[in-house]
Amino acid sequence: MSTTRSPKEAALDRRLLELLPDSLSGIAQKILQDDELKALQEYSNVVSIKRLGYNDHGPVHMRMVAKNALEFANLLREAGIPMSLEAEGIGSFEDSVFAVFTAALLHDVGMSMTRQDHEHHSVLLGKPIIERFLAQHYPGDIAKQVILRSLICECIVGHMAMVRINSLEAGLILAADGCDMEKGRARIPMLINTEARLGDIHKYSSAAVERVLIGPGEEKPIAIEILMSASVGLFQIEEVLSPKLGVSPARPYIELYARIGEQERKRYL
Repeated sequence: MSTTRSPKEAALDRRLLELLPDSLSGIAQKILQDDELKALQEYSNVVSIKRLGYNDHGPVHMRMVAKNALEFANLLREAGIPMSLEAEGIGSFEDSVFAVFTAALLHDVGMSMTRQDHEHHSVLLGKPIIERFLAQHYPGDIAKQVILRSLICECIVGHMAMVRINSLEAGLILAADGCDMEKGRARIPMLINTEARLGDIHKYSSAAVERVLIGPGEEKPIAIEILMSASVGLFQIEEVLSPKLGVSPARPYIELYARIGEQERKRYL
């Protein structure tokens, strides 16, 4: 198990730094290059793919979730929609983005223990890393550290839609996680596991998803469009993404579309 970055990870790191405010560039680079976090992400992927036969839950997936969440956050800001910390007068956009970014990179590290309740295990394993970087970026500001630690934990615990979340920040992580469904995520499990087994619908439906496009909507700040090669990909929308959006505080700001090949696109939200 290597702690070096793959070309895909390096490309995503560059994209993440482009999406982040300049004020977070320094701490973001430290988080992305952290050896402990990298090792946790890598081992989570070993357990997910090799031991359990699931899709990618490692460093690439967690970076994809961070990318999606940051794109959502920036689109909301462009539309004049404040994040929860801003609306409540207890933090800035940069504070919210720090929380979202950190949570995304830690949300699945609990897979290194077990699939069941892994979101709670992610908080347990991620807490020392969260506190270490909060202390570095907000030295001496105990109130801000406490607020962001709780917010980051809410984002992590809420990403499976099993726990009710209340912040827009956590809602973005919930939506961003559901949006990582492109076929590359199922590539390794498809190669390793060739025999039929329960749960195959997840990897086959993911393999049918060609692209996930995120941009401004026609009526709402955010539009998500899923491009797929076959109708089996609808499973990812109807059984994975839509239920998450249904309970996400970000739902009022999102349009959701699906398109199979050259067919007319279908609107879900």
